Parts: sequence; C-alpha cells; structure tokens
Amino acid sequence: MGAKIKGAGTNIIEITGVKNLKDVDYNIMPDRIEAGTFLVAGAITGGNIKINNISLSYIEPVINKLEEANCKIKIEKNAIELQGPKRLKAVDIKTMPYPGFPTDMQSVFGTSMTVAKGTSIIVENIFENRYKYTQELIRMGAKITTEGRTAIIKGTKRLQGATVKASDLRGGAALVIAGLVAHGVTEVEEIHYILRGYEKFEQKLSKLGAKIYVK
Repeated sequence: MGAKIKGAGTNIIEITGVKNLKDVDYNIMPDRIEAGTFLVAGAITGGNIKINNISLSYIEPVINKLEEANCKIKIEKNAIELQGPKRLKAVDIKTMPYPGFPTDMQSVFGTSMTVAKGTSIIVENIFENRYKYTQELIRMGAKITTEGRTAIIKGTKRLQGATVKASDLRGGAALVIAGLVAHGVTEVEEIHYILRGYEKFEQKLSKLGAKIYVK
C-alpha cells in the first residue's frame, strides 16, 4: 500500500508517515482458534470432521497435541480431516507465545481432557485467572484441581449435563464443547461472550450433528 515500516520481527516497529496509501486486494487469514475449536469438537465426540480453507501452519501445535491424544489426522492442501478415537488419551500442554500452543485454545483443549484416559497437566504461561471455566466443568462432573498457572485434569468417562455460565469467550466455547458429550441437557448462560468470537456457532455445530439451539 506504500507504507514505510521498519522492524518487523523485532521489538521496535518504526513507521514513517506518507501522504497517501494505494489500494490493494487482501485475503484475511482464516481464524485458527475457530478451526481448532471445531477440531476439538470432533475429537471429544469421536467424530469425523473436515475443515477446508485453513492455514495449517498456524495451528500446528494444536494438530500435534490432537495426534498425541490418539486422533487420526489427514492433511491436504489448505484442508484437514480428523477422526476422533473412542476415547482420547490424556496429554499435557503448556501455552506459549506464537508459534507455541495458543492460550486461546487452552480452555477448549482442556475440556477435551476431562473425558480423556489418564491425567493431564495444563500450564498457562500467558494470562492469569484463565481457569474460571474449570469451576463450571466441575459442576458437570469433571475432576480438575487448579493452583496458580497449573491445572491438573483427571479424565472421567462421562460428564453430566448442567446449567453453567460462560465468563469469557473461549471458556464459554469450552462449556459448549463439554455439553456435546455430557449425559443429558447442558444449558450455557451468558452466551454473548461466545457469539462475540464465533459466527453462527450453533448452526455450524448443528450441521455436524449436534443437538443445539439458542434461546
């Protein structure tokens, strides 16, 4: 566009103003967190899901952990297909700045570990107080203990549906994912957090076979 910018990839970005910018065409990159959320939804339900128009390199840490959890993954050009196992295997994760495991996937992936075989340890290295969602999962039967930046999740065979409350965007999405495998009905309140970051979330899940609707 004609901008004068120096320092990409360093700690200092230097911008020199110009009189005019020119028109360009630009394709916005696919949402890596939305893609990761749907992959986890497929994994936790033992389902089969294919996502097109995806930037694979941006979610490589998530893909690696899903494979470690016994998911079968087939990668094509700009597409990924996942087959979830009958039961996930517990894995450990540590959130890190890009290109590490994204903090915005911590709660969603952590939810999948509540029904995995074994014990998972999650270390949140980016944000504090990001385990609020775990208290709601505990109400659904999850076995989770938290201390500081660490959460220990002991997998259980089944979650129980309950009325839970979203306290943030990703934690709210995590509760919806938990509801997909919980026995009975799960009602998630304060969904305005979720709708802020996922477009037509319930419609997309419905197309995948979920029994979900918004009141």
